[in-house]
Amino acid sequence: MLVSEVMLQQTPVARVLPRWQEWMSRWPTPADLAAAPTAEVLRAWDRLGYPRRALRLKEAAATIAVEHDNEVPDNEEQLRALPGVGEYTAAAVIAFAHRRRAVVLDTNIRRVLARADQGSALPAPSLSRAERQRAEHLLPADPETSAQWNAGVMELGALVCTARAPRCSRCPLRAQCAWLAAGKPADAFAARRRSQAWQGTDRKARGQVMAVLRSASAPVTTVDLARAWPAQEQRERVLAGLVADGLAVATDTGYVLPQ
Repeated sequence: MLVSEVMLQQTPVARVLPRWQEWMSRWPTPADLAAAPTAEVLRAWDRLGYPRRALRLKEAAATIAVEHDNEVPDNEEQLRALPGVGEYTAAAVIAFAHRRRAVVLDTNIRRVLARADQGSALPAPSLSRAERQRAEHLLPADPETSAQWNAGVMELGALVCTARAPRCSRCPLRAQCAWLAAGKPADAFAARRRSQAWQGTDRKARGQVMAVLRSASAPVTTVDLARAWPAQEQRERVLAGLVADGLAVATDTGYVLPQ
């Protein structure tokens, strides 16, 4: 569950599932992942978003192996102390892996609660203390029921109460949905939400450079990297960032994945 939640950050399930299956087959325990070569971990991560998450996951596995007897903690404070584990991931592990009560607020749950409880088309861009408190109040008290509730509301948001084309006529909450009762008013935060461009961005440049490094068995020269991303200034900026993040290592003959 911890591995899947880290992989699923800003990445669709369809892309994550085969990578997750391969990952868990290769490294079924935290100790297995902690002992794996970093380069192999980055290759297995492939294109699941920015691979710094893979490094944090490996670091978290090392901490779990050494400090928690190779068992993922069942305590939110201990989970959040792990590298790369934030509020949402810790709550999801508590709810879905340990079947205990935790306020899980992903994009889908936030949207359902914003509509049904607050009458808003979409939640505010940033999670607020008041929103957490409202979710805490709505969450069932029984641990197992609360875990099922989190999973059910998350699925409702993913399949029915979607962002762009909600299927209100099929929604089990339609009779008590404040947003539907108000006539489905427009999103007050729409102007602040803009889809990020992809072509020509540093994100795409990083992806191209990392793809070359993952596929190479020897240091990749600057000439080879220039073929992958011709824009020199941007390429050099991206390479510097990858080195700073521990995702690439500069050698006398080129760049390689960390070992």
